[in-house]
Amino acid sequence: MDYSQLQKECIACTRCGLCRTRTHVVFGAGPKDAPILFVGEGPGYHEDQEGVPFVGKSGQLLDHYLGAIDLDRSKNVYITNIVKCRPPENRDPMAEESAACLDWLREQFRIIRPRIVVCLGRVAAQQLIGRDFSMTRQHGQFIEKGGVWFTATYHPAALLRAPDKKPEAFEDFIALRTKIRQVCPQAYE
Repeated sequence: MDYSQLQKECIACTRCGLCRTRTHVVFGAGPKDAPILFVGEGPGYHEDQEGVPFVGKSGQLLDHYLGAIDLDRSKNVYITNIVKCRPPENRDPMAEESAACLDWLREQFRIIRPRIVVCLGRVAAQQLIGRDFSMTRQHGQFIEKGGVWFTATYHPAALLRAPDKKPEAFEDFIALRTKIRQVCPQAYE
C-alpha cells in the first residue's frame, strides 16, 4: 500500500469510538521520506479542527525547538501521533484506542522508513520504546531497535504547563542534532 492509499483508508477509519467525536483525522505531516519521525500521543483541539498535527501553542513551541537544530516539518521531519483522532477533553488515549490505531502508525513507519524516532511525551514513549519508560529518568537517551534509533523528550504541551522543564527539553534536542549528524547527516543537506 502506498502513502496516499493509507491516508485515504485512515481518514475513513471507524475502528474505535474516537471516530464519532472527531472533526478531522490527523494523519500526519511532512516529507514521506523524512529521516526523522516525531510521534505524539494524539491530536488536541486545534489539530482536530485543522487536520494537521501540532498546530496549536504546543506546535509553535515544537517548531521553535525544531528550528533551533535546523529541522523543519516541510523539509526533513515527519510528524504524527499514536492515535489519529482527538480523545475527548485531550485525555490520554485508552489502550483500545491506541491498539486500534497502531496499524496506521506501523504502515506510516514502513513507508517513511525513518532512521530516528522521537517520542513526544510519556504516552508515545511507553507505546514505542517500552511500557516502563520513565520520562524524568530516560528523556534524551537513545535506544537502538532494529537499526532505528528511538528517543523521547517532553511533550510540548507539558512544557507549556511546566516551563522549568524547557532547558532539559532543549538539551534533548541538542542531543538529537548530534545523533542526526551521526546516523543520517543527509537530513541537513
